Amino acid sequence: MLHLGKAYAQGPGQTQRFTLEEAIAFAQANNYSSINAGRDMEDAQKQKWETIASGLPQINGDIGYQNQLKQQVTLLPAEIAGGEPGTYIPVTFGQSQSAVATATLRQQIFDGSYIVGVQATKTFLEYSANNKEKTDLDVRKSVVQAYGNVLLAQETVSILEKNQAALDKNLRETQIIYENGLGDEESVEQLQITLASIENQLKNAERFEDITVQTLNLVMGREIYAPIQLAEDLDQLLQANMDLGIVQEVFNLENNVDYKIATNLNEQRFLELKLAKSYNLPTLNAFVNYGASAYSNNFSFFSKDQKWYDSSILGLDLKIPLFSSLGRNATIQRAKIALDKAKTQLTETEQNIQLQLERAKSDYLFAIENYNTSKDNLGLAERIEAKNETKYFEGLATSFDLRQAQTQLYSAQQEYLQSMVKVINQKTELETILNN
Repeated sequence: MLHLGKAYAQGPGQTQRFTLEEAIAFAQANNYSSINAGRDMEDAQKQKWETIASGLPQINGDIGYQNQLKQQVTLLPAEIAGGEPGTYIPVTFGQSQSAVATATLRQQIFDGSYIVGVQATKTFLEYSANNKEKTDLDVRKSVVQAYGNVLLAQETVSILEKNQAALDKNLRETQIIYENGLGDEESVEQLQITLASIENQLKNAERFEDITVQTLNLVMGREIYAPIQLAEDLDQLLQANMDLGIVQEVFNLENNVDYKIATNLNEQRFLELKLAKSYNLPTLNAFVNYGASAYSNNFSFFSKDQKWYDSSILGLDLKIPLFSSLGRNATIQRAKIALDKAKTQLTETEQNIQLQLERAKSDYLFAIENYNTSKDNLGLAERIEAKNETKYFEGLATSFDLRQAQTQLYSAQQEYLQSMVKVINQKTELETILNN
């Protein structure tokens, strides 16, 4: 029924063969969006440590050098050096060049915003994981659709080729009948019109087949012209997705990835409220430093004879928020509003997910019903076309009757193929919501 052995080799490289599940696994490892979602998770891990490290001991070093090109003059009373009272002597203190090197250790003792920040890292990690999960689900759905479209395109080409061959045979036989004076020219022309239409459709289907393969490669994260072979046919995928039991499955809302992300948003807004409140708390930090200074009229600081003078300081920094003209209170109120909005959005998300589930179940059941109807209609259309072809060559039906039967058959063929793909895609949509 399908081009089961067909591979695409427009590009270099060895042909790879994929079942649908293999294609999904490959895409989740190589799809461009999946790769970046994985990087976002790595980035979240780094941000977690960045936040934790900000509250751990920090050591900084400072090195300074000054050269007073023109030293500052200080006026001293002249009488201290035996001079006339009321007069002053200009003097300079110290040496013109100096160097200082210090190392300072700081340790945060208490900061409410730090505690909230560390708590927020867990929520952010969960959000990154949920975002990766959502990306993988979207990639899975895209691969199923692209894989099914390739098989649909292959089957369309196969059917159109068969239709073309059958029409070509009918046209030759009708041409002979007409040339022998047993038929009319209109019958030949009717078949020529139908054949030309089928030939155009076939050319378009062949081009579309190439595009569907390129799309599948792109979704999988492969070079679009890379050769590929599909290991399953459309009928196999259809049978694997004909599962009415999934409609009866118990739905756990907490498994739905959109619900998880909405819950993450609530947690983030709650932590933002805690953060706003933490700004009303004092902060306490401790520090200790050690340094050495040297002085000289010449740049001799690297000399072993240079004298260095040590110094050290131990201290505490206590910051107490006293009054902010109600600015901090406004920040807290805004955070409360944002949390209330997030709670409302979570409720809305719950209702939307339930509605999406019911719609997906209905669409899936309708897709199966439509497939069964399309299958029956195809059988009827094939029998009608066969009867009209027999009647036509027996002189009991006109070419117009035959063309109508053929057109009805071609439409039934496409509807049947589309209904198969629809079942597969709707099952995937339902699985995405259930996240099973």
